[in-house]
Amino acid sequence: MNRSDRKKNAPEGYRSFCPIASALDIMGDKWTLLVIRDLFLGKHRYGEFQASPEAIPTNILAERLKRLEAGGLVVKEYYQSNPPRAEYFLTRSGADLGPVLRALREWGNQYIDGTNVPEEFKKLPAPEVR
Repeated sequence: MNRSDRKKNAPEGYRSFCPIASALDIMGDKWTLLVIRDLFLGKHRYGEFQASPEAIPTNILAERLKRLEAGGLVVKEYYQSNPPRAEYFLTRSGADLGPVLRALREWGNQYIDGTNVPEEFKKLPAPEVR
């Protein structure tokens, strides 16, 4: 089977059958897991995500939230209609990324000099799931 045949046979919207590659299609950039981290830390509103120390640009934040929603990891709930304002919550599949975040936290803390685990992230809290 050549490369184009493998891609044609992959699930719609994904580059292959590999679960790692497919997961990275949803969250494999430098911002998405930080948005998920912030959801675990109790942030739900757009401004709360923007206040994170990494200072995600607004256009990227909007695109990542849409991608997470389309991937079924996040749900968007409106709390105000005029002007429209929403909060974002993890779904069960999004919350199941907790062990992944913990593993990345531990790896980064152990192998990247100068990092430290913020107090609120030492015990990754259980997120509010919708």
